[in-house]
Amino acid sequence: MSLARVQNFTVSLDGFATGEGQTPEAPFGHAGERLHTWMFATRWGRAMLGRTGGTGGVDDAFARLFTDGIGAEIMGAGKFGPPGWQEDPRWMGPWGPNPPFHTPVFVLTHHRRPPAEMEGGTTFHFIEASPAEALETAREAAGGQDVRIGGGPTMLREFLAAGLVDHMHTVVVPVLLGRGVRLWDGLEGLEKDYEIETVSSSSGVTHMTFTRAGV
Repeated sequence: MSLARVQNFTVSLDGFATGEGQTPEAPFGHAGERLHTWMFATRWGRAMLGRTGGTGGVDDAFARLFTDGIGAEIMGAGKFGPPGWQEDPRWMGPWGPNPPFHTPVFVLTHHRRPPAEMEGGTTFHFIEASPAEALETAREAAGGQDVRIGGGPTMLREFLAAGLVDHMHTVVVPVLLGRGVRLWDGLEGLEKDYEIETVSSSSGVTHMTFTRAGV
């Protein structure tokens, strides 16, 4: 069976995965780009933005795993857009006409709308489902490849609490946000279910991988 994976999910030192005050212009609220500076400094990250150059090393190696073997993504309504996007039928996410997913993407929302086919192979499907139901649907669409659990933190917390994540790569960045949405709340004892490895980078971030025993 394909794996449910989390890739390149970044949190601050105090556990926040997004800041406060999300808007269309600031998808991560007051955090801005501070959580993801490490990724967009890499060769892979710069290439994703249509730029050249960038750093190699451990950060680039981890960043490249974002698309490797992925056949579908599941994301929460908060990742697709800031509060209120459901009332704007023209809103198709903050990524522009060619989102970086290039697979079917299942957006968990109470406000269903017709599928939206974008450039580059991304099609957004808007579904109302439990984490287990969403994962089953995404696995069918993934054609035997893995399913990426894309976040945001509220949705990812639900998948972790339900025991549905097989492999998770999180990146701890050396910033303190103080407010926003935290990832780890309510997940006490999660470490007992996973083999955990850490790799420190010269950029200052720490890569943590959680692999479910037996996977």
